Amino acid sequence: MKLHKLKFVLPNLFTVTSIFCGFYALTLCAGEASPSQLYQASLAIFFAMFFDGFDGRVARLTRTQSQFGVELDSLADVVSFGVVPAMLVYKWALSSLGLVGLLVSFMFTACGALRLARFNVLAHSTDHAGGSRFFVGLPIPLAAGMIVSMVIAHHGMRGGDPLGTGARVPIGIVVAVLSLLMVSTLRYRTFKDVRLNRRTLSIFMLVCLSGVLVATRIHPSYVLVVYFGAYLLLGFVESGLLLGRHLSERREAGEPAPAEGVLEDEDDVEEQDFL
Repeated sequence: MKLHKLKFVLPNLFTVTSIFCGFYALTLCAGEASPSQLYQASLAIFFAMFFDGFDGRVARLTRTQSQFGVELDSLADVVSFGVVPAMLVYKWALSSLGLVGLLVSFMFTACGALRLARFNVLAHSTDHAGGSRFFVGLPIPLAAGMIVSMVIAHHGMRGGDPLGTGARVPIGIVVAVLSLLMVSTLRYRTFKDVRLNRRTLSIFMLVCLSGVLVATRIHPSYVLVVYFGAYLLLGFVESGLLLGRHLSERREAGEPAPAEGVLEDEDDVEEQDFL
């Protein structure tokens, strides 16, 4: 009986470890953070993504899914992938923009919290959460991952040099776009339906080859930027294709087009992992 209860602790340990990584990154960003400390903070957030990605899988593997775990995971994501990346990008690039930089950083945190709140509402109001093939909106860990990848890429290319003044406004625009993508209705693949076959192996090899080319032709630190950027673009492409398919089907059936931003089928519901 005690062993059965201990199994429920295991996935929560992964979640708490993710919180610890986020908290450690926050301490590195506090005060007059050096470029080296900001780089270490970005690595800590990356490790938080690793632990966050496994807590749900461990829960399913041990059959210890619980509502407590879902709520704890959401709270952990607000800290590790909402507050901390916003502080990181503010210290790294946006602090010199004054109030605008502060508001853009806060926008990232606020939109991340809104996205997680939306997930909790959907999770309580539908029975299809376990079978979804798409996320609704950009998952908050992947939005944080895009910020982290930019910090890592800059440190890999420039080392301890501060970020150039001309790059601060474009980075602010990127952060604002990431914030809006989190609360959008664009659909991003969960890859939960991927099966091991010749096609998936070919795609995997292509992805690995593209990473090798980026690492050898540009710089190894840019590999994460390319991967996260490709995932962002994939959401636009697939959402456009799905919208076109739905409009075509409705025209053939003689039905009116749906209102903009409305997602209607059961794939519109998110899964727990990578909220």
